[in-house]
Amino acid sequence: MLSWFQALLPREDNFFRLFDAHAATLIKGAEALRKALEGGDEVPHWCQKIFDHEHEADEVAREVLFSVRRSFITPFDRSDIRGLTNSLDDSIDQMQKTAKVITLYEMRSFAPHMQQLGDIAVESALLAVEAVSLLPDMRKHRGRLNELTEQIARLESKSDALYDAGMKALYEAHRGGDAMAFIIGAEVYDHLEKVVDRFEDVANRINGVLVENL
Repeated sequence: MLSWFQALLPREDNFFRLFDAHAATLIKGAEALRKALEGGDEVPHWCQKIFDHEHEADEVAREVLFSVRRSFITPFDRSDIRGLTNSLDDSIDQMQKTAKVITLYEMRSFAPHMQQLGDIAVESALLAVEAVSLLPDMRKHRGRLNELTEQIARLESKSDALYDAGMKALYEAHRGGDAMAFIIGAEVYDHLEKVVDRFEDVANRINGVLVENL
């Protein structure tokens, strides 16, 4: 009877499967965002892709949180599972917010600094996905996990510099001219920089899990 009951409960490895699925939406979202930042008539198509990936991420997040509630045994502390899930979800949510601004203002061209921030988002997503994939054997991969989270932190610092340079270029392009274009451009820069910030949050969550479990 007990074995039958346990078979109905979520397995520990199911959490790691869900973490991987959640992280995969970040790569798809970041790549779609980078495609949108190339500009042109395909911008709405790529923004819709971001919305789709965000909905996919929400489904995974709900499954994780449901599994936490009905599991007797979890791979690590429940609060850390919720925190990691929320940080992954916040990352794709921030991409969606960026896409909403682009859609709202019907933007079809983007400055080079915006595109470079998109490149950093893709790179950060790839690092985050690798880090999440190593969590099932975190003790063995402690060194690589520390390296990955440090790389994400360095990319976040690089994104800060790009944001500053982009805002300066935006101001110089529109000083004494189109104030609305400056406001819209500044809002896009703000959202793009926050996308990378959210990836750093993922890295910090992973570091927290390492500290608690090593």
